[in-house]
Amino acid sequence: METVRLGRTGLIVTKNGFGALPIQRTKMEEAKKILRKAYEGGINYFDTARFYTDSEEKLGEALSDVRENIIISTKTMSTTVEGFWEQLHTSLKLLKTDYIDIYQFHNPSFCPKPGDGTGLYEAMLEAKAKGMIRHIGITNHRLSVAEEAVRSGLYETLQFPFSYLAGEKEEALVKLCEENDVGFICMKALAGGLITRSDVAYAFLAQYPVAPIWGIQRESELDEFLSYNDAPPAMTEEIKQFIEKERRELAGDFCRGCGYCMPCPVGIEINNCARMSLLLRRSPTAGHLTPETQAKMKKIEDCLNCGKCKSKCPYGLDTPALLKKNYEDYKTFL
Repeated sequence: METVRLGRTGLIVTKNGFGALPIQRTKMEEAKKILRKAYEGGINYFDTARFYTDSEEKLGEALSDVRENIIISTKTMSTTVEGFWEQLHTSLKLLKTDYIDIYQFHNPSFCPKPGDGTGLYEAMLEAKAKGMIRHIGITNHRLSVAEEAVRSGLYETLQFPFSYLAGEKEEALVKLCEENDVGFICMKALAGGLITRSDVAYAFLAQYPVAPIWGIQRESELDEFLSYNDAPPAMTEEIKQFIEKERRELAGDFCRGCGYCMPCPVGIEINNCARMSLLLRRSPTAGHLTPETQAKMKKIEDCLNCGKCKSKCPYGLDTPALLKKNYEDYKTFL
């Protein structure tokens, strides 16, 4: 089984980390079954967040009895010290543990630092001194914030999107983490569902000192990743050519589906509607042409052009324009 060292944390995690965002959409008993199977299959790293509704609770129910054998990271989106402590205590309670291996600021719009007036980083240090957390991390979708965090020396891990659809700037960020001994936790390894071959995604990431966390919702998805423990996909000429073809097809601006642009004032499901053209061409079309999906796409007609989604996009996309472009394309499939 392939593993990777998470920078100066010294933690050794499996290359197949378990991203626990999707299990919030799975019923408790099924989620517990999947999580337990992941552990018994050799996965030792599980990533969740206070923001992921009942994901922490499901992890606690499934794995509290093997706590000493696993590594858990979770996150806080709080912007106040009071909220920080409230969320940390809630996470510890739900995870049924007295410590969190990696506690992360969850996609802040700035890089929390000592003396910045928020008190957030000071709270992290206090929590670490009390033994409630063991390592301090940060997640982000903004390259500038990520780079600042790595260079600051304040963070032991960075969680950032990275896949074969990433560009030179993202590859440079991975290198920067390596140079500063910061563990790189790789989210969006399947580019929010745009990458349809996990073996290709795995082979690409195996070339880098990163720890991918795969979002898993179904047992069949877990089985696919567990199969890579014994036979990890390696880079081949066929895979190289496939990646080149994918990059040509997906070049340019496209929605990653992160959802930080939402909520929309008129209820448009931006994170799916703004990338519908790609979803239609990269997965079975039937699921995207249902009456329910048609109604969601029709909501684009209600767009106010208020610009709120555009201002919140961490990738600087012209979201209203993407919505309209995808809606016009969508109608050609009806």
